Amino acid sequence: MAIVVLILIGMISAIIGSLIGIGGGIIIVPTLVFLGSKTDLLTGITTQTAVGISSLTLVFTGLFSIIAYRKKGKNAIDLKQGFLFSIGIIPGSLVGAYLSRFLNDVYFNIIFGIFLFIISIVLIVKDYLASKKSSDTEKKVNTPVAIIFSFFVGISAGLFGIGGGVLMTPLMIIAFNFSPHVAVATSMIIIFTSSLASTLGHIVQGHVIWHYGLVLIIASYVGTKIGVTINRKIDSAKLSNLLKIVLILLSVYLIYKGFSEL
Repeated sequence: MAIVVLILIGMISAIIGSLIGIGGGIIIVPTLVFLGSKTDLLTGITTQTAVGISSLTLVFTGLFSIIAYRKKGKNAIDLKQGFLFSIGIIPGSLVGAYLSRFLNDVYFNIIFGIFLFIISIVLIVKDYLASKKSSDTEKKVNTPVAIIFSFFVGISAGLFGIGGGVLMTPLMIIAFNFSPHVAVATSMIIIFTSSLASTLGHIVQGHVIWHYGLVLIIASYVGTKIGVTINRKIDSAKLSNLLKIVLILLSVYLIYKGFSEL
């Protein structure tokens, strides 16, 4: 039963992540924490291991997505800018992975809940501005600003196991004039590099349960192929709107749960 649950988590998170450029960590982490604390399906799950497992999974979600988007043509993904952002993302992710060791379940719920609420607001702004941009908008990337901002995005990726795409996708659209589809595809490079650095940090600290991660990786491979295939065939606005509602509800629940346990 545990394998079936993990397969569902991996596939759903990868489909949604590859569709709207968020990586899926915001689904994997709270789900693993809930299942580990409230059920007997998964054993050994703590806040830190949930983050470590999510980071490991997102390494492959990002890699699978990069390959799939690259096959769609050179203009589908901006490799140069993606790896430029990674200059800041990688050290930030290592810092975040280290800081995660100081979080207990109560404070993690509060901080992660607040973070998810902020993410939902960012996504609302992103979707609004994305609808106003034309497909031929010229990119304008300020390199120092991009590296500095991506460093702090990396900290959140290592701390929460979210991959960084959930913040970098809106940034690319809002601040650097990326078209929505290219931003989503390019965010997969960010998810790959930030998660790779985060995973290394979590492995050193013993935060990775490998057999859970392996099942999620296999499931994410299937989910990513599905998500990338339908990315350009459907209007992802409805999915994005549903995700924002779920994020707001989840953030309120986590904040309430955290404060009630203080």
